[in-house]
Amino acid sequence: MTLTTTASLISSAYEEGRGVAAFNAINLETVEAIATGAETANRPVIVQISENAVRYHRGLAPLAQAAIAVASGSTMPIALHLDHATDERLVGIAVDLGFSSVMYDASQLPYEDNLARTAAVARRCHDRGAHVEAELGE
Repeated sequence: MTLTTTASLISSAYEEGRGVAAFNAINLETVEAIATGAETANRPVIVQISENAVRYHRGLAPLAQAAIAVASGSTMPIALHLDHATDERLVGIAVDLGFSSVMYDASQLPYEDNLARTAAVARRCHDRGAHVEAELGE
């Protein structure tokens, strides 16, 4: 298999009347464990990398590239998702690296500002084929 899109995994799961599991990865070993679990269960999976993990690693690219390599070697479809990002620049970097979905969290902003920022992020992501999940409030 190879890296696939979150949308394709969710569409397939919906058609099959199933869910699709998503797990947060904090390092390469976590990504490998998630892939091994998916292979053992014979089910596709979404690997999520959070903004907190990005801060811990001082950047997204190394962990993302490692996750892409693991996905490329897996026997199951694996999608990459950026989880709970508050930094719009990071969202763009994630999509550039091959993430097919992001969760943009502007919930700390006033509601109208949150809607405007989220709409702008969604437009940019959709133009590039990535899906967006949003945090509109707590």
